[in-house]
Amino acid sequence: MITLTSSAAQHVQTALEKRGKGVGLRLGIRKSGCSGWAYKIEYADEQASDDLRFDSNGVAVLVDPDSLPFLAGTEVDYRREGLNATFRFNNPNVKDACGCGESFTV
Repeated sequence: MITLTSSAAQHVQTALEKRGKGVGLRLGIRKSGCSGWAYKIEYADEQASDDLRFDSNGVAVLVDPDSLPFLAGTEVDYRREGLNATFRFNNPNVKDACGCGESFTV
């Protein structure tokens, strides 16, 4: 299961309303960085036939089947810190992350 905090869900809902389209948030992984994997996150305009869907705080989170083993149990948060705002991932599968926080190892 993938969950969103209320802050992340509110941010996604607001963004989808501004865009005027979309069914939710698409979360995945890609090979990248010095630790091997990086998160891939985007707004989803439609659900693919093989997407796994998790509903959290009123928002659909779509995950492709290949990414789920790396993301299972992840909580996605959205934080504002000063002038910066970003999604943060609390992923119980991460064994190590690079110093810059861009990539991780499972």
